[in-house]
Amino acid sequence: MESTYDRLRELIVSGAYPPGQRITEQDLCVRLTVSRTPVREALHRLESDGLVRGERRGVSIVELDGKALADAYRIRAALEALTAELAAHRQLAGELPPAALTRLARLAEAADQTTTSGDLAAGVRHNRAFHRHVAVLADNPQALAMLDRIWDQIIVSTRASLAAPARPATVDEEHQRLITAISEGRPAEAATAARDHVLATLAAQPDPDTGGAP
Repeated sequence: MESTYDRLRELIVSGAYPPGQRITEQDLCVRLTVSRTPVREALHRLESDGLVRGERRGVSIVELDGKALADAYRIRAALEALTAELAAHRQLAGELPPAALTRLARLAEAADQTTTSGDLAAGVRHNRAFHRHVAVLADNPQALAMLDRIWDQIIVSTRASLAAPARPATVDEEHQRLITAISEGRPAEAATAARDHVLATLAAQPDPDTGGAP
């Protein structure tokens, strides 16, 4: 069963509560049909995650400003370089099952197809699933948890400006480069591919000071 924290986090990340919106504990108790205690505990966790900010009455959904969003992308780039490197090391050591790499390729294909077809929301979900799977393959739970938090902040702060990527073919090529480096057990190349991909995503946004859709 999903916890109150998980349910509320999903509502925020999915856009049910847009950045800047104020919500009260009572509103959430009614929507989630739970008591104040689990709601209060969930909000404390979400505040530490950087998704909500305490107000006099309830909380408001956080939207990162331009510098904070660019900083989040750069942190994501460093973490994804690490997880890609670790995943490639595990492949080199023979620790990754073929099915895990097949899933990585399928997630990249789904991200490319949905984005190209114009289903941008689905494209974002599949893109995140692709990158998250790389972190799963790295087998580093702390890095995965940190990436989940950074991805949440980026998605919440960029959902309103979601637009078709300026370089869909290039994005898929970068994903394929990353897949190849991991599959062939080349850690340094995998780290570079992951880092360059995230930084290129940041640089390709219409306004580099405000970041953009992941």
